[in-house]
Amino acid sequence: MRENEPVTSATRQPETPAADIPPRLIATDLDGTLLRDDKSVSPRTVAALAAAEEAGIEVFFVTGRPARWMDVVSDHVHGHGLAICGNGAAVVDLHGGPGAHQFVKVRELARENALDAVQLLREAAPGTVYAVEQTYGFYQEPDYPKLHMEIPDNLAPAEELLAEDGPGAAEPVLKILAYHPSIDPDAFLTLSRLAIGDRANVTRSSPSALLEISGPGVSKASTLALCCAERGISHEEVVAFGDMPNDVEMLTWAGQSYAMGNAHPDVIAAASGRTVANNDDGVAVVIERMLRRL
Repeated sequence: MRENEPVTSATRQPETPAADIPPRLIATDLDGTLLRDDKSVSPRTVAALAAAEEAGIEVFFVTGRPARWMDVVSDHVHGHGLAICGNGAAVVDLHGGPGAHQFVKVRELARENALDAVQLLREAAPGTVYAVEQTYGFYQEPDYPKLHMEIPDNLAPAEELLAEDGPGAAEPVLKILAYHPSIDPDAFLTLSRLAIGDRANVTRSSPSALLEISGPGVSKASTLALCCAERGISHEEVVAFGDMPNDVEMLTWAGQSYAMGNAHPDVIAAASGRTVANNDDGVAVVIERMLRRL
């Protein structure tokens, strides 16, 4: 199912002190948050996630990663086994294991919007190069750097990759990646949001000047809000964790939210609380404390 409907509650702040409301769902980012810098999940974190599920609290992995990069946590899914990937562009069932993930929900970036974003950003930031992330395929321009540990399915200008008869025409576009070799990452994000406007949603999760561009209104927060609404879970009953600008909306929306000790300043400002760094098992620290209060 493909969905791009607006979710008006995705930036709402809780009206009731969330610490007094028992949590029903934990939403955690992966890189820089749940995962240590070596991309491992510590035994302490594995135990904390299992204990939360045992206590009846659902755990959602909410990441900018594509589905094919979810092998790092496929062994740690419990219960529903769902993850939100691509910054909200897809909900994926991880139960099939590596290479057999199934898309439950897709919120695609229309090719017309993607082409507009490419053109507007080429004009605003000359030298920007692009890659295109689809449900199963990955395509990039010839000058796009080797930022990802994979071989692209096709090399061509973004305009050709995004054409209606382009190489991945049979698949929906989840997001486009825009990289600039010299602009400051935060400045690039600000410039791009001003240039693209409401044609797409722009964010970033990389320490480099690499932007992630999704459909209008598509974010971790809005897709998490959809998943929670389907389960009858209110935002006050959600505890969220993150470290980078692509987590800001989710942390603002959730009843309780924690910025990692290694988080970007915008994330610290958005979250209602703070925990220790990812390498110190900051997510597990909060979950353990939370479970002791239940």
